[in-house]
Amino acid sequence: MAKLHNTTLVVAAFFSIYVIWGSTYLLNKIAVAELPPFMLASIRFICAGLLIFILCKILKIPIAITKLQFRNTVVAGFLFLTFGNGVVVWALKYVDTGFAALEISAQPLVILLMMRFFQGKKIQPMSLIGVVLGIVGIYLLVSQQEIISKENSVLGMLMIFACMISWGYGSLFVGNAELPKNYFVNTGYQMFTAGILLLVASLFFGEDWSLPTQWSTKVQYTMVLLIVFGSIVAFTSFNYLLRKVSPEKVATSTYVNPIIALVLGWYFLNETITTQSIAAAAILLTGVYFINTTKTFGRSARALK
Repeated sequence: MAKLHNTTLVVAAFFSIYVIWGSTYLLNKIAVAELPPFMLASIRFICAGLLIFILCKILKIPIAITKLQFRNTVVAGFLFLTFGNGVVVWALKYVDTGFAALEISAQPLVILLMMRFFQGKKIQPMSLIGVVLGIVGIYLLVSQQEIISKENSVLGMLMIFACMISWGYGSLFVGNAELPKNYFVNTGYQMFTAGILLLVASLFFGEDWSLPTQWSTKVQYTMVLLIVFGSIVAFTSFNYLLRKVSPEKVATSTYVNPIIALVLGWYFLNETITTQSIAAAAILLTGVYFINTTKTFGRSARALK
């Protein structure tokens, strides 16, 4: 009975990191059509962080951390969520959800190159093949005239790439930083502090804030899904899987998320899936596969969806 219970939890957890994380692109796209991007992300992460702290209290998990740990969670939260996620939400105003998910799927390639340049890590032959395929896939993806001809689409692409660099540096940073030992607590502090920084950014850019009662019903439900499922359930499932199955199996979400995002964007938002996008996806994800088979990356960057 215990084995069946564990199997059910593993299946449910994989569903979370496959479907829920893959759907966050659609949810953010729906919400950002009505709400300012930094306000949207700020509310999402502040609420998620507070809910995590409440759960910690209920589960009697200590949330006290040192000043150094707090400082490091602020830095990690900024790299992963304030800039990394907040700017992606902004970019979704100008690029399709499937396109954004495919571009972001090249994150392991960016981290690998950063490890080579900043840490002098040698790139293994299999990973080198992955880098070449990844570059070809990205070129095919971003060179489509029907995509780059859209207003501010090129700016959106560049900002998503900047986010990938931020996530990459964040991954290298957390590898050496002293952070709270409990990963649930660590995540809570990163989300809450990132939400506060996003609030400051929102006020700085003069975004117009509104109460949830002023939002459409669709956006209200979308925000609940992003906070509860996208920020808490999926990330908890991810960490559960890291303890129960091999990292290589968990990394399969890298390949599934863009497909989920593409299909949901096509079905719900009538986004176009071109033949070149399909070819780019196949080449790019093959490259990511070659990279993932030889190098496992830090798990903190997976909280970005």
